[in-house]
Parts: sequence; C-alpha cells; structure tokens
Amino acid sequence: MRNKGILLSLLVVVALMLTACPGQPTPTPAPPAPAQEATPTEAPAAEVAPAEATPTEAPAEEAAPAAEVSLTIWADDTRARVLEALGKKFEAEYGIPVVVTEKGFGNIRDDLKVAGPAGEGPDIIIGAHDWLGELVENGLLAEIELGAAADQFLPAAVQAFIYDGKLYGMPYATENVAFVYNPDIVEQVPATWSEVTELAAELEGAGVVKQAYIRQEGDPYHFFPIQTAFGGYVFGLTEQGYDPNDVGIDSPGSIAAAVWLDNMYKAGHLKAGSAVDYDIMHAAFENGDAAMIITGPWALPRIRESGVPYVVTTIPGETQAAQPFLGVQGFMINAFSKNLLLAQTFLQEFVATEEAMQEIFDADPRPSAFMPVREKITDPDIAAFAAAGENGLPMPAIPEMSVVWSAWGDAIVLISQQREAPDVAFKNAAEQIRAAIAGSR
Repeated sequence: MRNKGILLSLLVVVALMLTACPGQPTPTPAPPAPAQEATPTEAPAAEVAPAEATPTEAPAEEAAPAAEVSLTIWADDTRARVLEALGKKFEAEYGIPVVVTEKGFGNIRDDLKVAGPAGEGPDIIIGAHDWLGELVENGLLAEIELGAAADQFLPAAVQAFIYDGKLYGMPYATENVAFVYNPDIVEQVPATWSEVTELAAELEGAGVVKQAYIRQEGDPYHFFPIQTAFGGYVFGLTEQGYDPNDVGIDSPGSIAAAVWLDNMYKAGHLKAGSAVDYDIMHAAFENGDAAMIITGPWALPRIRESGVPYVVTTIPGETQAAQPFLGVQGFMINAFSKNLLLAQTFLQEFVATEEAMQEIFDADPRPSAFMPVREKITDPDIAAFAAAGENGLPMPAIPEMSVVWSAWGDAIVLISQQREAPDVAFKNAAEQIRAAIAGSR
C-alpha cells in the first residue's frame, strides 16, 4: 500500500509540474518558397526571419517554475492540532507540505460551497455525514476509498457516508443516545419497553419516584430508538442508501410504538400536556424524581456534576433491538481538488491508522468509528454509549429528511397531549411527508 501511495503521489507531482510548464507553441508554417519573380507584396529575402530563428520552446532560464504542490485541510480547532502533526509526517515522507486551516465546524460546509467551485477550496474537509445530501447533490464531494483498513471501520459509520451507492467519507467518530438509569432505584434493568411500563407501575405505585421514565414531549430524535424497537422506521434503507419513496412513519412497527406511547400517557406514567423539555427531563432525573431517561453523551457533564447515581446502557428493545440514530463525523474530499490522489493517500496511509485515530479520539473523546480504537475505550460511560450505538442507524442525509421532522414531531405531540389517536396521528404525518416529498420534485 505504501509503494502504491508513493507511486500515486509521484504521478500527481509530475502531472502538476507538466501542467505548470508552458506548452510548446505550434510552429508557424514555413512560407512557400518565393517564385523567381518575386511580387512587390512579398518581403525582401533579407527581411524574412529565418525559420531557425523562430523559438519553438522557452529557454531553460526563462521557463516558468513548477507549481508548488501542497495539501490543504479545513478542520475545527479540536481536530486541527492532530492533523497538523500528521501533516508533518506526510511532508517528511513525501516532501509535500500539508496546510491545516482552522475553521468553525459549522462554517466548513458553507465555506466549501463558495470556495470549492471557484477553485479556492481545500483538498480535504472534516464534517458530519448529514451534510452529504447538500454537498453531493451540488457536486462538491469526490468518492473515497478506505484502502487496506476498510474492514476496521464500524460498518454503520461507513454506511452513513454512502450516498446513492457511493462512499463519500472516511468516518472517525460516532454519536448516539443511550438509556440512562438510577441504579439506586432501578435494580433490574428493563430489557423491553413493555418491562419499562411494568416497572413504572411498580415504582410509582410504591411511591418510590414521581415518574419512573420521563421523556421530552414530542422530540422524534429521542423517540426513534423506541420506534425501531417495535420494528418501525423513517425511510427504508437499501445498499444504495435511504429510499425516500419508502416512508415508514405509518409502518406497523411505527404505529405499534405510537400505541405504546399513548398507553404510557393513558396510564399516567407519562404526564399528558406537561410540556417536558430537555432541561425539565434532566432536572427530574438528577434530583431523583425520575429513574430512567434516554439522552446523549453531551449530557454527561451535567449528570456527573449533579452527583446522582447513574448507569449508561443500551436502549430497551421490544420486537427487535432498539436502533438509535447515529451521527457520524469524518473526512471528505473536495471534488474540485487538483490533488485527489494525494488526498486519498493522506487519508489511507496517515489517518486510517490506530495511532492517528487514537489521537483524534483523545482530542475529543467520543466513540471512535475505527474499531481498534473503539474497542479500547476506557471511560465506562463513553464505552456504554458506543455499545448502545453499535447497531445504530445513520441519520438520513437525503434532502427529503428535512420535511420529516416537523410532521413526525407534531404527531408525537398530539399523542403526548392526548389530542389524537396514535394510529391517526402517525398515518396523517406519513401522508404529509409523502405529499411534501412529491411537491419538492
């Protein structure tokens, strides 16, 4: 692989040097030999420039210098330091400098949309997989090959960067929600959502807690793993990626999950019309009024600071294992880059290694998408979040996902407020989504 990378790099360098040098001008055709009787319009022989005097190439000392070859990477402040160190190793081996430009994570996508087509963008960017819909549709990303380490990446993380059957990113980190419970209250962790209901009746009936399980009202993102536990889905997933023609909000599994939610409200285990938001949910858990929640690793600082006993574990299933949404971050290559092969070489040989991926994880401890690093996580909470997302489903990156959130969330709110039957709410939401997708085409 290393020899292949070197060969590719040399080919790119040579190609760029040749491109930078001025091409040989097309020689001016020699004029036909003058007739013996020269006409007055012909230049006198003494004034005709001799053919050999016409330069056919620039003198060596006047040749334009070869363009300097370098790789440019756009990265946020967390990853920039790691990439700068990798860039120095790359330059030491290939003699090609790597320039790391630090940008706010949220600015990278928007800046690429302007700079990429103008030929002023980077060769490589870091970003989130759900940028694919916009970037690929606008022709801004090149396909990527993972190289010799392809089988060492979490399959779900790789799937996240597949769009229309093509791979557009090398993943480095994942993020997902998990089930968090208070071990002082919950002695036997429920394995299913039916058991959550039973435990809620037991704990609340005994006056142990005000509310055994608490969740944000509406909030489809945190409801999705419950939906998948009952066999529901948002869009059908194929080898080519998500299918926008297969809307699953009104699938039997999704409606079964909606019915479970409705029953929780009807039984009083969830409080109808309580307008529980993220902060209210966490406050109830942290002060001991609630025993179980679904949340993400971003909540760890406040949970730890509260001092409440807690354990992070996988989300309960039902008819199948729960699958939370998986957010994935990775490296992408600018389709307008003049150094596509060099960019591939950098990613395959310098980023897709256990050492580099470990440094990226250490800089920002979130579950690594690189299995040799993911399997060595020592923080038990981060390891538990990683385990909970092991079979996660990538957040759909297709443009059609933008019309899903509102209708889906409204349906959950209608159930939460006991204003509409669960099957009606989800069927109406699915029809709204299908109509919005059809209207956007």
